[in-house]
Amino acid sequence: MKKLFFIILMTSSLSAFSQDTTRVEQYCRLVAFNKLLSNKVNIDVDFGDERKFFSDNRLRDEETGRLKKFNTVVDALNYMGAQGWVLVNAFPVVEGSSYSYHYYFKKLFPKSEVR
Repeated sequence: MKKLFFIILMTSSLSAFSQDTTRVEQYCRLVAFNKLLSNKVNIDVDFGDERKFFSDNRLRDEETGRLKKFNTVVDALNYMGAQGWVLVNAFPVVEGSSYSYHYYFKKLFPKSEVR
């Protein structure tokens, strides 16, 4: 009887401390286009958040709050890779005489971090 009680006690205490380890795949879109009269590029990132009409969706440095500046598209892609994002698809979009490149990324997040 003592052994049965001990087993039940251990099983219930282990389940009380277990955490939800479910991971959820999230996506984001990075859009790169050339700056006017410059060799540098502008990068906009869409994480799927709700945006206001005049919202700014450019990447910012988390410490300083300043805009992240990228010299090339490869610089931006390397940054996303360093943040744990994995490239899924890439393609150009032509609108009139201007063009941009769209890159889709995915990343696994703990379910508790996703709203």
